[in-house]
Amino acid sequence: MLFFLSVLGTLILSALIFLWLNKKPHLAEKKPALPEPVAPVPEFKEEFSSELSPPGFAPATPAEPELPRYYGVDRLVLLARDPYWLYAYWEITATKQEEFAAVHGPTAWAGSQPVLRVYDVTGRSPGEQKVASYIDIGINEEADNWHINVGEPDHTFYVDLGRLFPDGRFVTLLRSNTVTTPRASLSERTDEEWMWIEGIYRSYRYQFGLGSPMFAEEMAQRAGALPLGIGSPGQWQKE
Repeated sequence: MLFFLSVLGTLILSALIFLWLNKKPHLAEKKPALPEPVAPVPEFKEEFSSELSPPGFAPATPAEPELPRYYGVDRLVLLARDPYWLYAYWEITATKQEEFAAVHGPTAWAGSQPVLRVYDVTGRSPGEQKVASYIDIGINEEADNWHINVGEPDHTFYVDLGRLFPDGRFVTLLRSNTVTTPRASLSERTDEEWMWIEGIYRSYRYQFGLGSPMFAEEMAQRAGALPLGIGSPGQWQKE
């Protein structure tokens, strides 16, 4: 009986020890920490201005410099446009207007009319130009250029820009250069000196060739000097 009780006590004690060990939490084995994943580096792509600009947007181009409209200089320039027309452009500074008002009065500018006086001085010497025939062309105050119909080919003109008073007085402000309109037909003048070179060229280019010394010698004898552009072993000098 005593043996049986001792064996039973041993079994109960073993069972209690077993139950107590099962209730104790097991310590988890520590594992080495893994490194945090690194974000991939984005691949940069080359971009152009057209891709960065919004749709319909055009990049601004630098503006080209413009010529000034006025230069602060009193001047009147006359050009021959064709056999029948002239073209004039001018600039009148405030200083010129003040000088006009100082001489003729503060109301003289408003009381006069701007006029282009066109002189035909064809065949006249400088001393005779003062009595040349002329025509007056009324212009507006805002004008700074004018096309002038003279209707005279091969004629010489100059123009005065001034103010015309009601009593007929004309005061010149600016005077232009002198121009000659071109001819409206073929010129009657001929230059015979151009004919001999053409004859020599046609006569000798097939016989001797352009590079021939005989052709060069003939040209030199006629012209008195070696023409340019012809090959020669020596250098010709004019006596």
